[in-house]
Amino acid sequence: MSNSSTPRRAFLGGAIAAAGVAALPACARAAKDQMPSDAWMDEVPGEHRCLFDFNQHKNGATLLHILNYLNTYSTAYDKSSGEVGAAATLYGINPGSSIALGFDDEIWEKYELGAYHQLLDADGQAYTRNVFWQPESSDAHLLALGTGIEPIAPFLGAMPALGIQSLQGMGTKFIMCNNALNAWSFELASRGKGNQEGINAELRNHLLPGVSIVPAMVIAIELAQEAGIRYNKQ
Repeated sequence: MSNSSTPRRAFLGGAIAAAGVAALPACARAAKDQMPSDAWMDEVPGEHRCLFDFNQHKNGATLLHILNYLNTYSTAYDKSSGEVGAAATLYGINPGSSIALGFDDEIWEKYELGAYHQLLDADGQAYTRNVFWQPESSDAHLLALGTGIEPIAPFLGAMPALGIQSLQGMGTKFIMCNNALNAWSFELASRGKGNQEGINAELRNHLLPGVSIVPAMVIAIELAQEAGIRYNKQ
């Protein structure tokens, strides 16, 4: 397959995402029930708030930036967790996209997300769990790959702290794009993973705790800035 397939796939994914709400009225109604307005912004605490926009997981390197942001405010500026907050975006459907970070281990195992996103453990086996939910020191090689920095040793202590559950406890809100979720259910169905509507419902039922769905990420980013949440593109 030629390299030209990648932009074509991205284009088709975008087209499907744009058509998702119109094509799936039932899914759209379900999504609306899960995301009353944009209340997620009220869950980003503090005077200092920043939205980290990343559509690629980069082997956890993007999560490291969030951890650095929160830790620096704490250690260098003596700000408590209630004074500083962050938000992080989850979207995209292609291999390497960040949307996979928002689902639990059952989805990762069933739909082989580790293999799809080329996330391998230290033994070279595809992860069957969401390695970014509660990462362990043994997963530190991912950060070395994501940052391009060797050796692994400096990242051993960072891995547990940069996990999604840990970052949530430090004041980070994770949001997922509804359009991307709809498009990804089509993507999984096209690869023979099941019925699209069934996949869509299953994905929504297996979000990680605390992850909220927003109607469209492009709008969520705009509204966040209007609400005074600063923007950081990763």
